[in-house]
Order: sequence, then C-alpha cells, then structure tokens
Amino acid sequence: MTIQPEFGREGVFHHGPGPEGTHVEMPYSGLRTFLRRRPSLDFDTVDIAVLGLPFDLATSGRSGARFGPSALREASTQLAWGAVWPWGFDPFERLSVVDCGDVPFRRGRAEQMLEAATALACRITAAGAQTLMLGGDHSCTYPMLKAQAEAHGPLALIQFDAHRDTQASGYLDHGTFVHHAMADGLIDPARSIQIGIRTFYDDRDDITVLYRDWLHDHGPQDMMAQIRSVVGDGPAYLSIDIDCFDPAFAPGTGTPVTDGLMPHDMLWFLRAARDLNFVGMDVVEVAPAYDPAGSTALLGASLALEYICNIAARQEIRP
Repeated sequence: MTIQPEFGREGVFHHGPGPEGTHVEMPYSGLRTFLRRRPSLDFDTVDIAVLGLPFDLATSGRSGARFGPSALREASTQLAWGAVWPWGFDPFERLSVVDCGDVPFRRGRAEQMLEAATALACRITAAGAQTLMLGGDHSCTYPMLKAQAEAHGPLALIQFDAHRDTQASGYLDHGTFVHHAMADGLIDPARSIQIGIRTFYDDRDDITVLYRDWLHDHGPQDMMAQIRSVVGDGPAYLSIDIDCFDPAFAPGTGTPVTDGLMPHDMLWFLRAARDLNFVGMDVVEVAPAYDPAGSTALLGASLALEYICNIAARQEIRP
C-alpha cells in the first residue's frame, strides 16, 4: 500500500504512520518547509508568514548567503517536535504559521528581487500577518521594512549585528540599508537601537548603539533596560545578522568579526522581550558554505523559533 503524505493540524507536514498511531516525519526526509509548516500563499487566517530571500548580490565580503534560506529550513527540521524548551508549550497550538517559499527573481535583474520581495511582504502585512524573513544578505531587510512601515508607520529597528550598516551611499547594499531606511522614513532613528556593534561607522544619526564593549561591562539586564527605554511600546522590527555572534558559534557568514555575542545573549533577550510590540523579524547573512557542521544555520533557525514562541506566549491556546 502506498502511504499518501498529508498536512495535519495547523499545517504541519506528516508522512506515514508513527508510534502509537501518530504521523511523524523524520528530520532527514520529507518536504523542507520551515519548521514543517504548511506551504501557502493565502494569508487571511495566518499570524506569521515565513519567506525566503535567496539573494547575496549586495555583499561586500564572501558570497553564499543566497543559500541561507534553504540551510535554515533544513536545520529547522531538527526543531519541529512540539513543545519548545523552556517555553513549555507548542507555539503552533497558539499561532498559525505558514511558509510561502522563496521570492523569485531573474538572474542579472537584482532590482526585481527588491520589487518582488516588497510586493509579497505587502500582501502579508495587508492580511494582518507578520513577516519572518530568512535571508539572504542584509539588504534583504530593506523591503521588509518598507512593507511593515506601509502597514504600521515608521518602525523601531532592533538590530543585532557586528556592523551598523549606515554607510552613506546612493546604492542599496548590505552595508547601507539602514542609511536608506532612515532616509526613506521607514524607521524612526530615535526609537531604534543596534546591539553588538564592533566595527567603525559614522555616528552622525540618532540611533542608539550598544557596542560590544558596553555589553561586556553592563550585561543582559542593562541591555534589556536600554532596549525598552529606546524602543517604547510602538511597532518594532527585529533584525538579526548572524555575524552578531562570535565566529566560534556562527562561522557560516560572509563577514565574520571576532569577539561577538554568545547564543545565550540572544536567547535571553528573546525570552525576556515579551512586552515589545514586534511586527516582524528576520535572520540574515547565513552562508552555509562556511558552516561545515551546520551550527550557524541551526542557531539561526533556533532564534526564529524562539521569536515565534515570544509571539505565541502572548496568545491563548486555540480550542
């Protein structure tokens, strides 16, 4: 008898009979959607839509982040097991999350990616859903900010990164996207904050910067207090450049910088920040070619899951 694959409760993909009558898909097999979520372009009843931007033509260092979305989806199959530690619940009992695939563009036409990404993100936000973007280089954050700002007005940007990405330039790339987001009114610099910075950029703007040395001296409690003080209760967008972490934990990135954050720094933040008004997030700059053990992609996928749990913690379990 041929066993037909099916989508079970809340869209998780199952295949074949498992123990005690359940249906279980092993991590090494099956459809590679993010966290085994249902693939869909219908966002009417969705809380969070995952989309991939396989684009790295705006990098200044090593290429390879175009393979980030597929690596993050692959790593996420290790995490799709129900209740999440230490949250103590299955977030998909509280939220509807779908994977709407990757944004396509024609080779040689990079501008099409930005246009298509903005259009898809606007469809998601117009339906009242959040975007969870898997990059791609950090320029991919710009179209997400554009769509979210259209829906919510100027955003507070919470950016974990080794670089400020505020370089003044007429061209959009992964080192200039924050400059363009400020110039285009997508983010409110006075309500935005960058954490973990350890490279030189001009400071002639109103964004609050917590440099790595400041974090060494003050610790996570003071970091959280600073973020709350700056961001307030307005709509906030979270962007995690994987190079915010020390290369010992995240070697798979195009522009690694030593003396970065530890995974627990970010996990602590995501578990403590339940009072912030998040409207979307992304994980960018994962380049699996430099990640032989897959630890960088696993870290990135885990952070996205923690973000989903953060949003789910505010919701009641659906009947």
